[in-house]
Amino acid sequence: MSSVFDVQKTIREILLKILDGHSLEQLNKIPDGFNNNIIWNIGHCISSQQVLVYKLSSLPTMVSEDFIAKYRKGTKPEGDVSQAEVDEIRTLLSTTLEKTKNDFESGLFVDYNEYTTSMGFTLRHVQDALDFNNYHEGLHSGIAMSLRKLV
Repeated sequence: MSSVFDVQKTIREILLKILDGHSLEQLNKIPDGFNNNIIWNIGHCISSQQVLVYKLSSLPTMVSEDFIAKYRKGTKPEGDVSQAEVDEIRTLLSTTLEKTKNDFESGLFVDYNEYTTSMGFTLRHVQDALDFNNYHEGLHSGIAMSLRKLV
């Protein structure tokens, strides 16, 4: 049986392939009819994972408050991201996954502040957050796959 982290690793590998398969211009392009782009969707996955898993567990995040604010739910790109930021996001795809897995296995997640998502899922424990996060990242990887056909 695969673990929640095996599933997330597969999703993150898909996002990495999309990231590596597109130019900076393509990653930043917002196609007609859309309000975001490929790089926003990937950054949003990282930001959301950090909020759902760490912030709601009252633990420090691996990313800055500015990063979270830029990619949080309800935001959209306010301008093109630089290659340096793309490189940071590329690194964060793996480092946030590995740290979360290690932190979970070491028992770091003790408390969790119950949260009901905009889709109506109530997260009561970190395991709920990890499960929902995979669903959420699956949705956004699908959006990124659709966007790549339009850039």
